Amino acid sequence: MPAPIDAEAAFETYVLPEVEVLYRVARSITRHDADAEDLVQDTMLRAFRSIERFDGRHPRAWLLTIMRNAQINRVRRRRPGLLDDPDDASDRRIAMADGGPGPEEQVLDRGFDAVVESAYLDLPEMFREVIDLVDLAGLSYQEAAVVLEVPQGTVMSRLHRGRKRIRESLAAAGFKRGNRR
Repeated sequence: MPAPIDAEAAFETYVLPEVEVLYRVARSITRHDADAEDLVQDTMLRAFRSIERFDGRHPRAWLLTIMRNAQINRVRRRRPGLLDDPDDASDRRIAMADGGPGPEEQVLDRGFDAVVESAYLDLPEMFREVIDLVDLAGLSYQEAAVVLEVPQGTVMSRLHRGRKRIRESLAAAGFKRGNRR
């Protein structure tokens, strides 16, 4: 009966310390607390079931790969949300003021948040995934490459292109670097 004890010890060693990161990534992927909690729970259950096959290297990347696959399966099964309010996103956006706020005010401005969110959501999935993993979850390029099953250079390229598109959206909305709006 020592196998379950080893599995439990491995789970405590490799999985439990990553729960906070898993939740942050799940929240950035799903955009809803309840969905994020469900995704993390699903990820942890899958990790527990396969912990005996885990080699102990790169636990965060391993867990995020499980999470990514679980989310892909969840999205495939999901039906369109018939009760979702399509005006929700536009209600969160506010009109931008004509005054000249400084950089600090721009960042704190809800309009800035709306532009960033819109630019982020408009990105192709391949760019959003990399931004989620590197910028939001704090993974290294190598860890993100393992999760996405792509070369490290691809991660770096997608991250650069995704960030560039967000910057371009900000500039188009009047938020320019080193310049008042």
